[in-house]
Formats: sequence, C-alpha cells, structure tokens
Amino acid sequence: MRMPRGGRLFLATCLGSLFVLVLYFQSITKPDPGLKTGSRPGKIRRSPLQTLYNGDQQRELSSEQRYLQERRDLLEDACLSHTRKRRVLSPEDLKHLIVDDKHSLIYCYVPKVACTNWKRVLMVLTSDGRYTDPLAIPANEAHVAGNLRTLSEFSVPEINQRLRSYLKFIFVRDPFERLVSAYRNKFTRSYNTAFHKRYGTKIIRRHRPNPDPEALEKGSDVSFREFVQYLVDPRTQREEPFNEHWERVHSLCHPCLIHYDVVGKYETLEPDAQAVLRLAGVDGVLRFPTSGKSTRTDGNMAARFFKHISPFYQKKLFNQYRMDFLLFNYSTPEYLRT
Repeated sequence: MRMPRGGRLFLATCLGSLFVLVLYFQSITKPDPGLKTGSRPGKIRRSPLQTLYNGDQQRELSSEQRYLQERRDLLEDACLSHTRKRRVLSPEDLKHLIVDDKHSLIYCYVPKVACTNWKRVLMVLTSDGRYTDPLAIPANEAHVAGNLRTLSEFSVPEINQRLRSYLKFIFVRDPFERLVSAYRNKFTRSYNTAFHKRYGTKIIRRHRPNPDPEALEKGSDVSFREFVQYLVDPRTQREEPFNEHWERVHSLCHPCLIHYDVVGKYETLEPDAQAVLRLAGVDGVLRFPTSGKSTRTDGNMAARFFKHISPFYQKKLFNQYRMDFLLFNYSTPEYLRT
C-alpha cells in the first residue's frame, strides 16, 4: 500500500487514556497542491507554504524559495541516509510543538535557539490583542506552561489535521555552540540556583574527585569539562532523559518523522524569521525581535571551551550529537581534535 506524500499519523494502540502514535515518514520534494483536512470529502485547505511554490510567486520569491527548498532537501536526504526504522511517537514526544490555530502554524521550539523570542511572537499572534510587542513580554512569562498550546494537547484526529495542513517550522543551531550556550546560561550564572541544585550537585558528586562540602551543597561551580563528562556518562541517560536545554534537536522535534516546511537557522536568524512571518501573513504588523546580546556564543567562543576537553571526550561527545550535525548540515568543527 502506497503511503500518501508527506507522511501521516495513525492511532496504533489505545488503552484507556493512554495511546501511541505511529508517524510514517516519506521524503517529498514540494508540497501537495491541496490536502484534505476536514471530515467532509473534498474539503481543501491551502498550506501557507504554497506561496513559495506556485507559479505566480516564482519570480518574486525565487531566492527565498531556493534556500528554503535546499534546506528541506538536505534534511530529507540525510533522514533517508541515516534513519531506517519507523519511530513510535507518544503524545509526550509532541510537547515541544507549539500550535497557533489562528495563523495555522506549528513551531517546534529548541532551547538556546531563540526560542524565548519565538514564544513571545507566538504569544502576540495568539493573544487576540492582549499583547502587541514581543519584547514587552517578560522572558519568564514566555516560558510559563499553559500560555501556549502544544500539539500533545490535541486528539489524534486533530493532530493529523494540523500536521497535514499547517505550516510547520523549526530553528536549529550548530550543536556544539548550542551546547556551550546552554552550559554558560545554566551553570555560570549565579541566578540559576535551581539548575545548580538539580544538576550541578549531581555532576560534582559524580565527576569531581574529592569535592568540598560547599560545592556538593550548592553545585554552582561546575566546569565545562565536568559537564561534558556528565553528558557522555552512560549512567546519565539511563537514569533520566537529557534536560531540554542540552537534548539533541532530533530527539526534541523528530525531523525525520514530522515534515517541517521551514528549517530556519540561528546563524541566519533574522531573514529566516522574517520569511516565516511573511508566510504566516503577519510580516506587515510584526517583526521578529533582534538580540541585543554582546556575548553571543559563537564558534570562536565554543573553540575556547573545547580547547580544554581531551580528544577522547571530544570524540564521545561528537558521536552523541552526530545526528544533529548530519541532519542539519553542520560541518565537524575545526577546533575538534578527534
């Protein structure tokens, strides 16, 4: 039986309130001209991404069309080359996919890839006028559970309908720059006491010889080397899943199972974000907030952190994040000594 283009979610098992979703992936080269999304036969809804592919828009958006299509193609080719098995997804796997029903958008948020600003933007878009300026929304409020709906909250038919017809987008970043950014934010800032207690104390207890009592109590001085040792230690993931701030993007967003229409990159954040807003039809009333950070984590900063990591641990860490490098077309960093 031939699967429909773009993939489809099916209800595989139902036990009371527990159910499992199986998502079949099939590589596609361009969106279908129309997808049935309602319960009535023949009901058609146009995808927002069609503006990139119909003939009338070719000349106007040819450059934008080209680079978005190239990224989609690279991701699909990498998925076909490096994944073989069907993946079983549960509702828990969809908790990072934020839904905007008003503008037919699905965004998979990845921590340390401008997700705070994207959540602010989506709060403006879904607020019915309560919010108008993304930067007026405090960062902590943008992360409050319940302010935005996730795909995991919907029924299976509703999930199917949205995955078929909504514009789905994701923003990614060089995996090791994202990792260094997460370390700097969570372990070198004095205000992140919750992370220090939750993770820092465990890391120090396990990976620091003869720690002093204060370090064991506060967990506030974890070194990057200790953080890397924690990540590659097999016991870490046996005990619990990675925290979302250093979990691999392919584990958070399942890009080989869920077909993303737009793959944005942190390295080209501003034009990619504006492309998404243009596709959503809101670029005339809303702009993506630009970062005012003067110490953004880049390749040079990442190189300074990895300089003190042995080749043995560099190789183990690269193997752990290898799929993110492959799927999103990031080269092996030159500073690695593997």
